[in-house]
Amino acid sequence: MPTSVVNINVHGIGSAAACPRPLDPGEEHIWVSVEQFEQVLDAAMGRDDVRITFDDGNTSDVEIGLPRLLERGLKAHFFILAGELGAPGRLDRDDVRELLGAGMAVGSHGWAHRDWRRLTDAEAEQEMVDAPRVIGALTGEPVTTVAIPFGSYDRIVLNRLRKAGMRLVYSSDGGQAHTGQWLQARNSVNKDTDAEWIRNTLAGRATPAVQARRMVARRVKKLRGAP
Repeated sequence: MPTSVVNINVHGIGSAAACPRPLDPGEEHIWVSVEQFEQVLDAAMGRDDVRITFDDGNTSDVEIGLPRLLERGLKAHFFILAGELGAPGRLDRDDVRELLGAGMAVGSHGWAHRDWRRLTDAEAEQEMVDAPRVIGALTGEPVTTVAIPFGSYDRIVLNRLRKAGMRLVYSSDGGQAHTGQWLQARNSVNKDTDAEWIRNTLAGRATPAVQARRMVARRVKKLRGAP
């Protein structure tokens, strides 16, 4: 097993303009074409140090993503929104069962795609406790893996996730991650993704300046919110 991994994250695939739900501000930037998505998958084939994840529970996960994963013999972890199951443009319960039946993993992306740094106590309970419970009822086992919406976290968010019993947490911090880390950095594909980005990201190549910025940003996130 590799000691370091590159986590690649996907949101929507295909035309953002054709999505049957209102997009969040700026969300169209993180939708990729089918061709871009296939490029990422082709580069990931045969790489046990590359993990593929999906956020938001868009219907393109099953309609476009799943068949292409299966064609290449790849697995992925899908993080869905419990409160959005069956909503326009979102996966429904049958879709989740299809993912599970195909050997994919399913985790929690929370309840309603809210910024977890700006939650009331009741909202935090819904996002970090109720959502995994609802998804666990579909998967048939406890859900202890989550992906943080917007990659927005601080010390309070991380403490809440620990108290909720989460064993693996994905952020959007960029760069490589170590296999044993509780908090895993991910690299999100977007509409600007090209062959060079894929090569450099999967190779873990980043300039010293970029590496330093990422390290400082992660440290700031972990410390902010302290009393």
